[in-house]
Amino acid sequence: MERRHFLMSSAALASSAMQGLSSPNDTIRVACVGIRGQGRSHIGAYSKMPNVEIAALCDVDDNVMRQRLADLDKMGKKKPAVYSDLRKLLEDKSIDAISIATPNHQHTLQTIWSLQAGKHVYCEKPCAHNMFEAKQIVAAARKYDKQLVQHGTNSRSGVAIREAMQHMRDGLIGDVYMARGLCFKFRDTIGRKPVEPVPAGVNYDLWLGPAPKRDFTQNRFHYNWHWFWDYGNGDMGNQGIHEMDIARWGLGVTYPTKVSAIGGHFMFDDDQETPNTLSASYEFNVGGKKKMLTFEVRHWMVNHEGGIGDTGNFGAGNTVGNLFYGSKGWLAIDGYNIYKSYLGKKMEPGPTRNEAGNNWQNFIDALRSGKRADLNAEIEEGAVSTTLVHLANISYRLGRTINFDAATYSVPGDKEANAMFTRNYREGFVVPKKV
Repeated sequence: MERRHFLMSSAALASSAMQGLSSPNDTIRVACVGIRGQGRSHIGAYSKMPNVEIAALCDVDDNVMRQRLADLDKMGKKKPAVYSDLRKLLEDKSIDAISIATPNHQHTLQTIWSLQAGKHVYCEKPCAHNMFEAKQIVAAARKYDKQLVQHGTNSRSGVAIREAMQHMRDGLIGDVYMARGLCFKFRDTIGRKPVEPVPAGVNYDLWLGPAPKRDFTQNRFHYNWHWFWDYGNGDMGNQGIHEMDIARWGLGVTYPTKVSAIGGHFMFDDDQETPNTLSASYEFNVGGKKKMLTFEVRHWMVNHEGGIGDTGNFGAGNTVGNLFYGSKGWLAIDGYNIYKSYLGKKMEPGPTRNEAGNNWQNFIDALRSGKRADLNAEIEEGAVSTTLVHLANISYRLGRTINFDAATYSVPGDKEANAMFTRNYREGFVVPKKV
C-alpha cells in the first residue's frame, strides 16, 4: 500500500469511536434493505447471530417482502417492521444498522442517508455506481465518523484469503509485480423483453431512485438490471468487483495511473448494454516501481486457469478467482476461500488453505468493539477497488486508454472521460456534492 493510504486505513482509523447502540441488552437491531437476491443472504447471515435482531425489512416489491416475511416466520423469528421507502425506515431511532443490498445505482445515496440518520451501514458491492459516488461515500463515512461502514467484498473476511495476503506481504512469492483477476461465468442471453405495465405491488419510482425514468421491462428489473448502464456496471461491477478487490489487495496498490480496456457484447442479440467479454489492463506506480493488474470478464466457454474453478465453488463451467506472480513463485486464489501457492522454477507446492469467513459477522463484531480498524472491509478499501471497475468501463466505452491522476481525481485533459465520472440525478435522489 502507498504509505499515506496505509496510515489512513489502519492506525489512524483505530482511534474512531462508535456511536452507542440504541438497543438494550447488547442486542443489535439491523434493518435489511433490498431483500430479493443478495439481500436474502444478508437476512440469512444476521438471523443466525446471537443478540442480533432483524428489526425491519425494506423493499419496493411487495411480492418479495411477503416471501422474506414467510422465510423469517419459518425460522421462528419475530416479525420485523416493513417499509417500501428507506427514508421512512430511517426515522426509527431504535435501528442500529442498515444492511443494503439494493441495485448498484442506489448504494451510495442510501448509505449517505443512513449515515445522516445516525446508522451504521453494511453496503453491498460495488459501493458506488460511478467515480463521483466512490469519492462521496468515503467523504460521508469520514464526516459521520462515529458510524462504521462495511463494504460487501466478502473475501476480505475469508480466513484463507487473509492468510494468503499475509504470506505475500511476508515475501512468500517474492516481489509481487503482477496480478490477474478472472471472472468467467456461464451467462446465457437475456433475450428481449417488451415494455409492459409496472407489476402490481412494485413501487417503480422508488426502484429507479437516482436513475432516469424509463418504461418498465422485465429485463430492466430483477437481476438483469446489472446489464444496463443506468443501474449496473456489467459483470466487472457485479461478480468481478470481488476479484478486483482481491487483485488490488494482493498487489499492494491503490489507484492506477493508466487503464486500457477492450471488449464487447458477443454471441447474443439481446437487450444487454454492458459488455459480456472485457479485458482490462492497469498500470500502477508504487514508489517509482511499476506494477501491473489485468482483469478479464468472459461470459461463456472457460478453462480453469491455475486450477481455479476445479473445486466448483461457482458451479460447473465457471472460473472465478485470482493469480499473483512474484519473483519467487506464484499464488492462486479460487473464489473466496481457497488459495494454493507454487514456489521456485520447479513450481514446488507451497502453503495452501481452504477456509471461508463471514463478512457480516465481522461487521457486527466491529459494532460491538466500536473500532473502525476492526472492519475487514472498511468502505474506503471498497471505494478504491470500485474506482478500478469504473475506470475500465470508461476506457471501454470511450474506446481508448485513459490516464488517471489520483491527486486531482481526474483524467487530465480528457473532458469526455471526466464527464463520465458522474451522472444526472433525478430530483429527490441526488447524491450531494457536499456531504
